[in-house]
Amino acid sequence: MKTEINHFLDTFDRSPKTIFAYRNSLVQFTKVVGEDAELNTETYIKFLISLKHKSPSTQRVYRTAVLKFYAFCKAGNWAELKEATEHYTRKSGKRIVNFNREALEQVIAHCDMLRGDLFALRDRAFVLTLVDTGLRISEACALKRGDIDWQECRAIIIGKGDKQAVIRFSDRSIQALKDYLHARANVDPNSRKPLASQPLFARHDITASKSVKSISAGGMWKAIKDRMTEAGVDRQLVRIHDFRHYFVTMTYLAKGNLKLSQELARHESISTTNRYAHFGGEADIAYDEIFNKKK
Repeated sequence: MKTEINHFLDTFDRSPKTIFAYRNSLVQFTKVVGEDAELNTETYIKFLISLKHKSPSTQRVYRTAVLKFYAFCKAGNWAELKEATEHYTRKSGKRIVNFNREALEQVIAHCDMLRGDLFALRDRAFVLTLVDTGLRISEACALKRGDIDWQECRAIIIGKGDKQAVIRFSDRSIQALKDYLHARANVDPNSRKPLASQPLFARHDITASKSVKSISAGGMWKAIKDRMTEAGVDRQLVRIHDFRHYFVTMTYLAKGNLKLSQELARHESISTTNRYAHFGGEADIAYDEIFNKKK
C-alpha cells in the first residue's frame, strides 16, 4: 500500500500543506488497518471507528484523504462507503467554549511584568496584543509596523476569509509595543526594508543576526510556552486559541452584548459568539439569587 500512497500523493495537485495533511492521514490509515489490508468497506469502517476520539475537523480531513485514495485506486463500493461515512460520522455541533482562565491569567500577568532584553519586550507586547485585540496568532505575526495607526490605536488587517477588519489596541498593548520597538531602534535601521514594511514582531535569534525577520506563528507559540514554564503554569493547561477565547469572554462579561462581542471578535455568525453566552449570563445571576441568598 505504501507504493500506491506515494504514487497518489505524487500525482495529487494540491498545496504542500494539503499534501502534508493527506500524507499524515494515510500514514494513520495504514497504522490502523495494516499495509496489506484490502481497500474495501470493512477496512474503511475499521478506520472510521478508530477516529471516534478525534476532533470533528480532524476526522473530516482523515476521511477525505482516505476516500480520495480509494477513488485513486478505484477501490470500494461507493454506495457502501457513503453509507458507512454517514453512519459513523459524529455530527459536529457548536461546543461551549471552555478554557482554564486561572492558568491563562497567570501567564498574562507574568508576561505583563516582563522587561529587559528584546525577547522579553517582544513576548510581553505579543501576549498583550493577543489578549487585548482578539487577533489570532497568525494574524498578529503577519502585522507590519506600518499597519498600526498609533494616533487612533487601531489597525486594518486582512483576516480570516480574506476579509478586511478593524482591530483596536488597548493603552497597555500600545505602550508595550512602543517599549519593544524603542528597544529595537538599534536593529531596525540595519534592515534594507522601509520601516513601515518591517514586521511588527521580529525574530531575535542568532540566525536572524541584525536584520529584521518576521517570526512565524510556530516560533512565537514556542516562545509563549517558554513563558508559561517561567510563570509556573503547566504547558498543557493553555492552548494558543485560549488567548482569543479570553478576549471574547472579557468583552461579553463587560457588556453582556453578544452582537458587540461578535463585531469585536470578527465572528461571521452570531451562533459562534453565542458559545460564550454561558459566561456570566442571566442563569448565573438567577442561580446565585436562589442558592446563595444572604440569610
